[in-house]
Amino acid sequence: MKLRNYQDKDEAAVVDLWQRADLMQNPLKDARKDIAFCLDGGHGEILVLEDKGEIVATAMLGQDGHRGWVYYVAVDPDRQGQDLGRRIMREAEDRLKAAGVPKVHLMVRGSNTQAVGFYQRLGYKVEPVTLLSHRLDGVALPVGHQMDDGPVIVTYLEMLARGSLPHIVPKARRFALMGAPDITVGFYRYLYDAVGRPWYWTDRKKLSEGDLTAIIQHEAVEVYVLYVGGVPAGFFELDARAMPTIELAYFGIMPDFIGLALGPYLLSQALDMMWQREPDRVIVNTCTLDHPKALPMYQRFGFNPYRQEEVPAPWQDADNTLDFV
Repeated sequence: MKLRNYQDKDEAAVVDLWQRADLMQNPLKDARKDIAFCLDGGHGEILVLEDKGEIVATAMLGQDGHRGWVYYVAVDPDRQGQDLGRRIMREAEDRLKAAGVPKVHLMVRGSNTQAVGFYQRLGYKVEPVTLLSHRLDGVALPVGHQMDDGPVIVTYLEMLARGSLPHIVPKARRFALMGAPDITVGFYRYLYDAVGRPWYWTDRKKLSEGDLTAIIQHEAVEVYVLYVGGVPAGFFELDARAMPTIELAYFGIMPDFIGLALGPYLLSQALDMMWQREPDRVIVNTCTLDHPKALPMYQRFGFNPYRQEEVPAPWQDADNTLDFV
């Protein structure tokens, strides 16, 4: 296996890898222009990891005279799990360090939880800063699958009768679902932020401690926490204050545990608990800031949309001082 700098003959293979690694979902991206801009400007370089003539990983890096930046870190989907991403990132870091760069920055969409987890395992941390941007070409950028200059679309769904729930076994070996009848505000805020930060959950962050306590410790509200290997991996909140309607108020998996079939498992458990109360109606809502698989999963389990509305995105509120980074 050989780690080397990009050559002109690599263009087609690199562009193909970036496509297969889902780095080109933004329709505004042009891989060939980005390669040329990086190399022709003299401010960066592209590393490729080659195995038996095949390019299996890449990383684009550069520095602005103060900080290093890394982009287009890609690993062949068929070779993931072989530490290729870790290897090429370490080489990028070593080259920036040799150039006298004291710190590396990279940008990852909050909704790309898999990438965030990868970099965290390499020692990167989410900085307490707010990233601001301004398009000079006047074209809107997508935030996950949500356009940053457009409203958020909320879809409200309902289930009027209990259907058959699939038997789902998570891929995790050791897991437990436990109710938290006396959940504290501190622990709840931790769960809410850990699960909801990538999807811009904000409503409960606006509440005072007293107002939040009145909700989560209400006798008709139940919070269940999913543990994997002894640590929290997700939670859901059931709100029966408006019986005979029960709402699945909050539901989600923490970023480090996405991909273990925990979402479908947790949803099936939540639905089973709600229908045991014999409600007339079970409701939930999701929006275009949520994981793109959320809406299809709700529908697959038997929810039907009954209303949609547009609301401002959190970052469009000039008075909103919450941390979304």
